[in-house]
Amino acid sequence: MAVASFRELRERVYEANIALVKHGLVILTWGNASEIDREHGVFGIKPSGVPYETLLPEHIVLVDMDGNIVDSRLRPSSDTPTHLVLYQRFHNVGGIVHTHSRHATAWAQAMRPLPCFGTTHADAFYGAVPCTRPLTDEEIAADYERNTGLVIVETFQTLNLDALHVPAVLVAQHAPFTWGTDAAKAVETAVTLEEVAATALHTLLAQQAWQGLAPVPQSLMDKHFWRKHGEGAYYGQS
Repeated sequence: MAVASFRELRERVYEANIALVKHGLVILTWGNASEIDREHGVFGIKPSGVPYETLLPEHIVLVDMDGNIVDSRLRPSSDTPTHLVLYQRFHNVGGIVHTHSRHATAWAQAMRPLPCFGTTHADAFYGAVPCTRPLTDEEIAADYERNTGLVIVETFQTLNLDALHVPAVLVAQHAPFTWGTDAAKAVETAVTLEEVAATALHTLLAQQAWQGLAPVPQSLMDKHFWRKHGEGAYYGQS
């Protein structure tokens, strides 16, 4: 197979990884994006531990569907086995993103699915974004990254979910993975997931606060509004 033919794949994967930084979804090296060329059975993924500010398209590592490095002097992301399992089991997925974005990770650490509280969520996800079960000690000790992929697949099979209808998951005590038809779409989903995770958290906080919080009294509202507005206003300089 001609490695040179994968130049465009590397470019797309590079752009997806850089987009994660631009959207504020990763800090340091806490994230990765990949995209698969299913015709040739190869996917490109960010190299492990390489800072985003020094990342170049030629650094993107090519990996085959047996997990072998096709062409690179760099090691692929430590999450490569997770991406590989998802590409093997979710046949319609063409790109995958993993981040530790703040709000989505908070839901993952709380080990709670992300409910659909409104239309913003429903525009992108057909129902709650699921959270996996925690990995067992045995699953963590051996083939941790592969088992992370397997527990994601197990979650979708147990809940009978379509991976493209709910293109995201919260890995319990870890962080989110998102995916799509290509790497760019997986990034878009990661951006959306972080926003609805933040909005959901604020929704719960607002609901809780409203239960024990009363509006200001009419007298205080009148004072603050009318001292700036109307004929009797006295705020500011004449």
